[in-house]
Amino acid sequence: MKTNRPENPHQAALLRLLRDGPRSRAQLNDLTSDGMSRSKLNAELDRLIELDLAEPDGFAESRGGRRSGLVRLSATTRFAAIDIGATSVDVAVTDGELNVLGHVSEPIDIRNGPAPVLDRVFDLVGKLREQGLYRQLNGAGIGVPGPVSFAEGVPVVPPIMPGWNRYPLRETVSQELACPAMLDNDVNLMALGELHAGVARQVDDFLLVKIGTGVGCGIVVDGRIYRGVSGSAGDIGHMMVDEDGPLCPCGNIGCLEAYFGGSALAAQAESAARNGTSPHLAARLAATGSVTAEDVAMAAAQGDPVAIQLIRDGGRRVGQVLAGLVSFFNPGLVIIAGGVARLGHILLAEIRSVVYRRSLPLATGNLPIVLSELEDVAGVVGAARLISDHVYSA
Repeated sequence: MKTNRPENPHQAALLRLLRDGPRSRAQLNDLTSDGMSRSKLNAELDRLIELDLAEPDGFAESRGGRRSGLVRLSATTRFAAIDIGATSVDVAVTDGELNVLGHVSEPIDIRNGPAPVLDRVFDLVGKLREQGLYRQLNGAGIGVPGPVSFAEGVPVVPPIMPGWNRYPLRETVSQELACPAMLDNDVNLMALGELHAGVARQVDDFLLVKIGTGVGCGIVVDGRIYRGVSGSAGDIGHMMVDEDGPLCPCGNIGCLEAYFGGSALAAQAESAARNGTSPHLAARLAATGSVTAEDVAMAAAQGDPVAIQLIRDGGRRVGQVLAGLVSFFNPGLVIIAGGVARLGHILLAEIRSVVYRRSLPLATGNLPIVLSELEDVAGVVGAARLISDHVYSA
């Protein structure tokens, strides 16, 4: 495995600046804040070009004298982005600036365990290679829907991932794809995606709440993911909202996820279909043999009062948990993302109502609560950002 890396912090800082697009040497001199002289900066850029991490890109417009040379990241740089969910996997290949060059997705069942899931992952990566999107990868970022030891690169007792506990996922992917790899929780990757290319690009402190099969929260502080001491920060799906509530997959009682994860919502919808209180959901159950969170969204869009109430009840519980987090953390932005977030503005309105009513006025006075605009690509963009942060470091 041979992947060139920056040789010192100056080179790493220049690569991270170039990740946002080509810049002139003069611009880079203006943007660097670590005291590099112009001659030192030019020497470091020349070395990055020798290492095939960057390349010349013509000349910038004149600023009144000799035109400054443009520099960009190497056109051959490629990152694999792997977002493994509970029920589907997304794989993408990006360039060095994290533009998605190709993106494939297919259903999986995380409960089948590492071997069959990773077989599908590597098949999908292979398909992108067959399309001519890369010859060699510079790195791979991976997300999974459960707690992760970031330092070790392994999942740790993930509630909805039987058979994955302490599986050497980072090492396995690194060896198979012959490149460095990094592993994180899927919610953290979505937060990184929003930070890089979504609604949080200009925000240093924010929360991303993912409502999918499970519920989690990515925490960004001063432009960086906050993972906590052991990597479990943001696991809000397993905060108790009712001590007399239903059993959660984690083994505890009354967790938020037991009320409003995708599986919980589907179970509530199926109950409404079977007892006849929702004709829309009953018709869907009769037609397909099951109902999903997406069916609830469709029923709500058609004005089904039971579906609307299911969404509002879930939004109220999410809002209750989020209100406490907002008062505690005082973020500049809250993003609602994930498959269940596609329930849309009924859900968003309920969450906003509870948070604005229950949180401290000082914390909510200028607090936007918005839906993700990246949707399906947030995870893969975040995975590419994760591995690029690693590769572009010294």
